[in-house]
Amino acid sequence: MAWIYLVLAALCETAWTFCLKFMKFSDLKTLRFINFYRWQGGLPVLIPFIGYLAFGVANIYLFSLAIKQLPTATAFAVWTAATLILIKAAELVFFNQRISWPEIFFMLLIMIGILGLKVYSLQTK
Repeated sequence: MAWIYLVLAALCETAWTFCLKFMKFSDLKTLRFINFYRWQGGLPVLIPFIGYLAFGVANIYLFSLAIKQLPTATAFAVWTAATLILIKAAELVFFNQRISWPEIFFMLLIMIGILGLKVYSLQTK
């Protein structure tokens, strides 16, 4: 179950990162009660902020559940690597960014490292 928590935490970290990318702190000052719920007024400003808070808290909670069952260094390495791969995949799918052969090679190395850590942690139990 810890590995599922770790993958879910990586998904939340990825969503948190993109919420941070789209958040405009200066626009938060313009929110007023009269316009915060309107699509033209406050929602484009408010949605990334709410996502930032929700995904951040979910990420911390799920990661804390995972490190209670896994070695901390292993969990952190897998969480970081999975987040990096998910962020790159989201950039490819949603933002039409290109990928180069060196990037593919190094992401494969990251995935091999994740699999190696998982196999090693299963063997040491």
